[in-house]
Amino acid sequence: MVGLTVSPEISLVDEPVKIQAWGLPPDQVITLKAWLKDEKGQIFHSRAFYRTNLEGKVDLEKTPATGGDFNGVCPMGLFWSLKLTIPFLRLMKRDVVGSPFLVHLELYPSMILIPLPEDLPAATKVIERWYKAPGVQRISIREGRVRGALFLPPGEGPFPGVIDMFGGVGGLLEFRSSLLASQGFASLALAYFAYDDLPTFLGEVDLKYFEEAAQFLCNHPKVSGDGVGVVAICKGAEMALAMASYLPQVTATVCINGTNAVNGNNLVYGDLTVNGIPYKVEGLLITDFASLCLANSMNDPRKPEYKDSILPLEKARGPILFMVGDKDQNYNSLFFAREAKSRAEKYGKKDVYVQCYPGAGHLLEPPGSPFCPVSQSPFFPLPLTWGGELLPHCRAQETSWSELQEFLHQNIRCSRQNKL
Repeated sequence: MVGLTVSPEISLVDEPVKIQAWGLPPDQVITLKAWLKDEKGQIFHSRAFYRTNLEGKVDLEKTPATGGDFNGVCPMGLFWSLKLTIPFLRLMKRDVVGSPFLVHLELYPSMILIPLPEDLPAATKVIERWYKAPGVQRISIREGRVRGALFLPPGEGPFPGVIDMFGGVGGLLEFRSSLLASQGFASLALAYFAYDDLPTFLGEVDLKYFEEAAQFLCNHPKVSGDGVGVVAICKGAEMALAMASYLPQVTATVCINGTNAVNGNNLVYGDLTVNGIPYKVEGLLITDFASLCLANSMNDPRKPEYKDSILPLEKARGPILFMVGDKDQNYNSLFFAREAKSRAEKYGKKDVYVQCYPGAGHLLEPPGSPFCPVSQSPFFPLPLTWGGELLPHCRAQETSWSELQEFLHQNIRCSRQNKL
């Protein structure tokens, strides 16, 4: 009897699963296929070929994939390489509370390149991949001007508070916040444009809005009270660095593939105005896949005329961690992170860190998130190139996720006693 075992069959999306096949002929090439249907009905799929051992078994923790969408020993490769037949669409979970992704795993006792109607799997499993642990609470936030969703871990707390932001796609993305709450953080997924009654497009950026969000989270009875952390990527990381530089409520900051200066949009904070460095649109590159590479479209902040646009991160109350992929093709993020660290050292700030992940691209997301090197953007006529290489990028997602949590736990101070 041919069998397929997956453990656990119900898990958080950032948790690994163990996949084994058994009951097969020895030394035989088989195919393992994974697929899921997203919330829009699009089917993402992946496959890999394996050769059974002398006992007719395959264990993805030990057996190397010989081909397919990846090769080598890669226990989570079938999840990492999920993709659409239609290119340039990114797999993102919108409803993180109501339902999981249902991942279908199929075992074929031969090598399947193009499935035919008569090719039926010898064994199947359907597993649940959740973005929220049991007991995590989601609260829609409309407090003053602040718009977003607050995720609270089960229990009375208090919990370390984190503001979580994304980049130029706008709207409200919640999948990282729900996972952070599942790991013990009170996480506010914060929208700052293209959501609810916020501006449709990102114009002048008012830092008072972000200050209001930080103070709201600090004041929440289930938040530890002595400051909050900020986690953000892309344009959101620019906002996070501005918050760290000017807002006393921010005690720890993680900037994922961001910049060290204000770009494009002006930043205002009361009487202060920081002019955005204009984009160098003539630096746009069109790749062989008819997608846009934006890495060369940002001006060098070291030019004398842009010195006042560099964010004064040396004023930050707490430490700052730059997480960057050295194959980022959206921003020259490693350059910006090194410039930020150099400025910090110049002014005597010693708690600015740069963590570089070789082979990783722009979209460093929680583990289990499929690799997405290119995807559509609502604000560009062509897809955007994010960069990266499948296996090193997805391994970086595993490493960076644990490092991010450790950094936040160590640096968000708790001034309130835990309630029993």
